[in-house]
Amino acid sequence: MLIPRAKTRGRRAKIARVAARRPAWEHMDDERLLELRLCDLELRLEDTPLVALVERLHAELAARRLRFRPHCWLSSDWFSPDGVPGIAIPFFLAHPRLARLERSRMHALEGGSVEACMKLLRHEAGHALDSAYRLHERKSWREMFGAFSTPYPAHYRPQPYSREFVQHLPHWYAQSHPAEDFAETFAVWLSSGAQWKRRYRSWPALLKLEHVERLMKSIAGLPPRVACRERTEHLGTLEQTLRDYYRDKRARYAKRFPYAFDRDLRRMFSRALPGDRRHSAAAFLREQRPEMLARIARWSGEHSYTIDQVLRDMIARARELRLVVDARTPSAKLDAAILLAVHTMNYLHTGYHRLAR
Repeated sequence: MLIPRAKTRGRRAKIARVAARRPAWEHMDDERLLELRLCDLELRLEDTPLVALVERLHAELAARRLRFRPHCWLSSDWFSPDGVPGIAIPFFLAHPRLARLERSRMHALEGGSVEACMKLLRHEAGHALDSAYRLHERKSWREMFGAFSTPYPAHYRPQPYSREFVQHLPHWYAQSHPAEDFAETFAVWLSSGAQWKRRYRSWPALLKLEHVERLMKSIAGLPPRVACRERTEHLGTLEQTLRDYYRDKRARYAKRFPYAFDRDLRRMFSRALPGDRRHSAAAFLREQRPEMLARIARWSGEHSYTIDQVLRDMIARARELRLVVDARTPSAKLDAAILLAVHTMNYLHTGYHRLAR
């Protein structure tokens, strides 16, 4: 079919505009890309698919008769600054090339799916809404969640079986601080309609959800008390290179364990096998690494980079002990995965979780 000349020109102009917006770094290899500063990415949230998810969040708030609409911007990570009723979204979700770089450097992409991104947006919206209406100043808020002024710990010790807290983000994040307890409770209330009444029936956490519902009814239709539009640590102001950003980020996730692997490694592997069956245990663990990381991250909710650090320590120690394995044994892969999972969960219960938000 022939296209009228005017329409052809219009389509060409649109294609030219889209091409002009494509960043020059889109096809760079990792090494060249890592040399760029964050501000050199020249990204705007408005030009990304993230806008649709922010609009979805706003629609959810409107459906609950809340007038509050958090402003959002691109930054280095997920956060909502104290006193600022807005949400920072990490830059690596703004472009597929940056998402690939994040996966290659961190073995995971936090908020990489629509569902995961919405969970994080709802959580941060809880913080932003609290700032907008100064809810934590209310006596009832403090009585229900605790003192907002409680210092954030460097680590927290979760109680996986506690029913005092809702479960929304991984790692039982509601247990880390009163502000996080509120944000997580708000996120569950916002996302689940009336389902939370059934899901948390007979849980002490139900009282917190009911309290959040009363709070939201009390501010429904009211304008926010705080209208600040500050964009803390906006991407355009960050002069750190991507290389330094990932060096620092990997260091934060490189959590070392306060115990040795020797006993379990020796129990699983050996130092005496016939020559035709001898396979380096360290090499075997490296071969199983991608599958084990994916499976255990999905099962445990732990960050893949943390699990990878545990596995790297195990590999290094297996090499130092010169352990071997019969890779043809049907249970070898399963045993290795169980060993890694056990040490990951041991870590989970030691209380060495760093706060990320």
